[in-house]
Amino acid sequence: MSHDAVVQAAKDSDGGSPVFILVLCFFLVLGVIQVVRPQLLWKANARLQRGWVKNPDATEPTSKGYAMSRTVGVIFLGLVIWMLVQQL
Repeated sequence: MSHDAVVQAAKDSDGGSPVFILVLCFFLVLGVIQVVRPQLLWKANARLQRGWVKNPDATEPTSKGYAMSRTVGVIFLGLVIWMLVQQL
């Protein structure tokens, strides 16, 4: 397939896949949780450490770690919102 055909097919697209948009909305919710309450994500994932970490409670991030998580969450939200806008 030539480059021109690919560009034309992309221009003729009527929007994004409904499943892809649904997945992006799920990621949007996760990003909001990461920005607002990163402790919830840590608590949800701490159970996965059991069995190979001696004390999972000792691995909880510090306040600086949560601040970094929030910063990454803001960047993640920006990317997800940009992708949603591109799909709609």
